[in-house]
Amino acid sequence: MSTQPRNRPPWEIESTHPELVAPLIEAFQSIVDPEIGLNIFQLGLIRDIKVTDEDVQINMILTTPFCPYGPALLDVTRKKAEEVLQRPVFLTLGMEMWDFSMMEEGAGEEWGLY
Repeated sequence: MSTQPRNRPPWEIESTHPELVAPLIEAFQSIVDPEIGLNIFQLGLIRDIKVTDEDVQINMILTTPFCPYGPALLDVTRKKAEEVLQRPVFLTLGMEMWDFSMMEEGAGEEWGLY
């Protein structure tokens, strides 16, 4: 496991279902924001994941409230999570404002940010 600091809040799933974290991260890494060219995990858009007996609840934000790819990113994220978890996924669009500090360590190097 990496000892590098993470630039995102801990997900509830990390303490309740840690075995599901790696497959979800892999799925999220395959979802690329076409405008920015980085995946939603690198960008830190997934803010929390909660697993209940019936479903999964994901709190996700977008890089901007007017992101033209927002609806598509939300839909693909929900579908990928359902494939991995084999249960219904409900996605909530969080109101937290995204900024560069939310990116995974090193992800901003291509942009000259770190």
